[in-house]
Amino acid sequence: MKHIYLLFNTILVFSLFTNCGSNKGLQEGAPAQFQDVYTTTASSGLKLHIPVAVIQDNQISLDSVYFRGMKSPLVQNEELSNEYVAQFNTKDSEVVMSSDPREEYGNKAPQRAEKSPFDIERDEAILVFSQNNKTKYFKLTGITDGK
Repeated sequence: MKHIYLLFNTILVFSLFTNCGSNKGLQEGAPAQFQDVYTTTASSGLKLHIPVAVIQDNQISLDSVYFRGMKSPLVQNEELSNEYVAQFNTKDSEVVMSSDPREEYGNKAPQRAEKSPFDIERDEAILVFSQNNKTKYFKLTGITDGK
């Protein structure tokens, strides 16, 4: 009987610790109503456009996005207030190398590859958002190239 009690307690403690890590799961419901998500090519690389039809600004904050092996912060578009944009530096920019550090001032650091916490396809992205001071994840699918 003691063995069964010990085994039960061990399983209970193990399940408590493993459930704490499962909070990083994908959300089933969207944090907002999204329109068609698309990419455009910019001079420095790729831009991911996320048009939002409806969002509760006081409860949800769109933070960043994982896309094609990179992570970038989301910024609200200045021209279209209902659109969020993530910039990915995918093109090699010309780097100035000099013995004078002032001449290298304009160099931009390349964007590091950052693995998504979830497996995604080429036309998918992981949206990182905050709701009630908790970080949550949502998978965006059907992303089209160019618009």
